[in-house]
Amino acid sequence: MKLGEKIRYLREVEGSLRGLDRAMNQQEMLKAIEAETGRKLSQSYLSQIESGARPHLTNTTREILASFFKVHPGYLVDDPEGYHPELQSEVRGMPDVEVKFDLWLVAGAERFRRDAELKHALLTLARHEHSRECLLLLEAVMETPGLMPRLMEVLRPAVSVEKVPEAPRKKAKKGKVN
Repeated sequence: MKLGEKIRYLREVEGSLRGLDRAMNQQEMLKAIEAETGRKLSQSYLSQIESGARPHLTNTTREILASFFKVHPGYLVDDPEGYHPELQSEVRGMPDVEVKFDLWLVAGAERFRRDAELKHALLTLARHEHSRECLLLLEAVMETPGLMPRLMEVLRPAVSVEKVPEAPRKKAKKGKVN
């Protein structure tokens, strides 16, 4: 993940933590930084960082942002090629499943930011108090023959039923009871 993506992700998480139900915008974040740390950053500088025009932070800026977001300053760099944060051990005091799942959804939303509908759906799921159960409910809907197209017809009539094909069912193996 690039530094700019990390900053956008942290703004999304911070907005959610502050009850905004959306990402903090840059101006809100800069005002909060000044109010909470007494330090100032410019919006143009932040914009350049997020866009990738400025790939590196000054040490002072890194310290300000790390303090504000409550992350280690070492997090605020581009990840090395091939780095996968999901390989971390879950033994070392990781947050509960619901929180980890919500953070994963927010990160996924950032990856699909060009698909506005998908991004919105992922963020809506992440903001739900019981996001894990929502996904398990979706699984049950998909496993119930004919239910998904019927629900789409009722809940989203503008979406063509042809766009939502019925998921192919796996055939049960002989001698196995479902």
